[in-house]
Amino acid sequence: MTVIAMSGEISAGLRRLRIGVAGLGRLGKHHAQNLAYRVPGAELIAVCSPLGEERAWAREALPGPRLYDEYAKLLDDGEVDAVWLVTPSSLHAQQIVDALRAGKHVFCEKPLSLDPGECERVLAEAARFPSLQVTIGFMRRFDPSYQDAFGKIDAGSIGRPFLVRSQTADKNDLDGFFVRFAATSGGIFLDCTVHDIDIARWLLGKPRATRVYAAGAIALHEGLREFGDVDNGVAICEFEGGKLAVFYASRTQAHGNDTHSEVIGTAGALAIGRNPRANRVEIYDAGGIRNECTPTFLDRFEEAFVLEAQAFVASIRGAAAGSLQAGATLADALEATRIGHAMRQSLQSGQAVTL
Repeated sequence: MTVIAMSGEISAGLRRLRIGVAGLGRLGKHHAQNLAYRVPGAELIAVCSPLGEERAWAREALPGPRLYDEYAKLLDDGEVDAVWLVTPSSLHAQQIVDALRAGKHVFCEKPLSLDPGECERVLAEAARFPSLQVTIGFMRRFDPSYQDAFGKIDAGSIGRPFLVRSQTADKNDLDGFFVRFAATSGGIFLDCTVHDIDIARWLLGKPRATRVYAAGAIALHEGLREFGDVDNGVAICEFEGGKLAVFYASRTQAHGNDTHSEVIGTAGALAIGRNPRANRVEIYDAGGIRNECTPTFLDRFEEAFVLEAQAFVASIRGAAAGSLQAGATLADALEATRIGHAMRQSLQSGQAVTL
């Protein structure tokens, strides 16, 4: 996340950053409530959704924002300083471009786009607006445990890091939401593993990927087959300088959301979140000794979502972000999409893909 010089009105007076949220699905509601109640310096003044029931929710749950049914109307609101995009992935690229042309800063949920070419188009457009900031929502960079690991790696605690093993494994959804979503999700690697890709690059020093190989299986959800998608996938990514990453993505876990990573270096290793415990309670009974698991990614990364929002608002207002780790840039998001897209190609072709 690049901190840039802002307008005198914001930086001098440090007035609250006026934000409009576009998209009020499950994650959009979460972001809107964080911005309204948990982010100092932010003022949620508008929301946008084409769905009447989502606007009705906003009317009841949020502190009186303006309600828009079209994105263009939100962009026409001259009091909105920044837009917060929590919309379908296929819309992100053009919506970012439109926001920049309307003079708005942008926070956009991942991925930047499902198409690397579209990512490059956004980067070119953003270069025309150097006074505006665009950040992509890879929130794991803000999770305190991942930040601690990053700091230890940066300090040389494990020597030279050369391998990351990382996974995103969701609890099985019997309702099959992601099957209905499969037509526009970009597939399991662009929808789930893209977070692990970004984390792996971040922890390894942002190397460039050179080759990927991916494979997958449909364990439970046959409805994914018509979309060329799977509910469990694995991938290997080779980076320049001999660095490697191994990824696993799953939609079918029985125990809950199980997101964790391991970084292996020449003088040691770090594991982040290997036991996905919901709290510090351990249960002793006839089934053995165990702990409950985080049920969803929202529970696992609740603090990270708040911290990334605070950092975005603080940087635009010209305030120091303190110890908050910078978020993902457009270039980072382009690389994550480029790798995830290649994984999807490899899954479908059965062949390794050279980047």
